[in-house]
Formats: sequence, C-alpha cells, structure tokens
Amino acid sequence: MSPLAQAVMSAAESLPEGWLLSPKAFLHLGSRVAVDQTLSRLTKEGRLLRVARGAYARPVQGRFGERPPAAEAVVQAIEAGNAEVVVASGAVEANALGLTTQVPVKEVYLTSGPSRRLRLGNRELYLKHGTRSEMVLGKRPAGKAIRALLWLGPEQAPTALQVLKSQLEAQEWEALLAARAVLPSWMARAVSRYAGV
Repeated sequence: MSPLAQAVMSAAESLPEGWLLSPKAFLHLGSRVAVDQTLSRLTKEGRLLRVARGAYARPVQGRFGERPPAAEAVVQAIEAGNAEVVVASGAVEANALGLTTQVPVKEVYLTSGPSRRLRLGNRELYLKHGTRSEMVLGKRPAGKAIRALLWLGPEQAPTALQVLKSQLEAQEWEALLAARAVLPSWMARAVSRYAGV
C-alpha cells in the first residue's frame, strides 16, 4: 500500500462511524490526481465507500460482516462537519407523531445546506434543501410538529392540530404559535384558529 493510501486509511480508521472523507483533506500529501486515484483504488478494493461526489466513508465491521455506516451517523457527521442543520422530513415526523400510519419509502432529510443524494451501500439517502418554514425551530418538538403539518397539508391540519395540542408541552405549543410569521398563510391561519387567536 502506498504512503498516500496508508495516510487515507489511517485517517478513515481514526474517524467515528459515518464521518466523511474529502479529497481536499489529503492535498498536502499529493496532487489532486494522485489523491483521487488513491480514493478510487481504495473504493474498488472495498476499503472505502463512495457516498457522494467527493465524499467517502469507511465501511463498518459489524457482527455479521461489513456494512455501510448508519444513515443517522452520516447525517450527524454532515451536521457537525458542514455546520448544517439536518432534520427529518415532514412524512417521517408525521409518522413519528402518530398523525399518519404511512411509512415513507424514501429516506429524505431536510437540510440548511445544498440538496444532494448519498449512497450507503444499497440504500439511498436524499438531503433536500429545506424552506425557511420547514427548518424553523430545528429539532425541537415544535419544529417536528411544523414539518408534519406542512407535509399533511391544509385539509388535515385541523385534526392534526387537535392531536398536537394534547401532545406538545406548553412551551413547545407556545413556540409553534410564535413561529406563525414564517409559516405559509394557510398554516398560520389554521394554527391561529385553533389557538383561539
């Protein structure tokens, strides 16, 4: 194994599960072409996974052999490494809150960063740039409720708001009410109507 490949593998093995390697991190060890060829070779050998363009991860050794890193670990690494906010999609939030029994087929996350597709073995993860209203209040329960309501739409909002009013703690309900200025008009009206404002 070349010194460059050893350096790449040493860096990969020192990182927690799901953390991504970028070719730019190794440019001090060789030219861009040499770094790209090394990453490509290590990927072909199965020592690294190409998760997206310019992003590589180390497979994880589990009880039943090698597997790709967990989606949640990759999402956390993207949040930490890129200073992005990444949250579950409205469909996932609605299901988790018991507002729907539908289970999303695609793994979609909303991000404050650019939209992109990640490949983790046979699984695909989609990071979709979220709107201001989808990202407001982040991972707080009130933020989850907002994303669920946005996904459910105006028809189901009144019923969902009844459920959410009983589920959310008072401070989270107040946070949801305070966020009306950044919500779409239909949703701000529904929240105001239900809140008696």
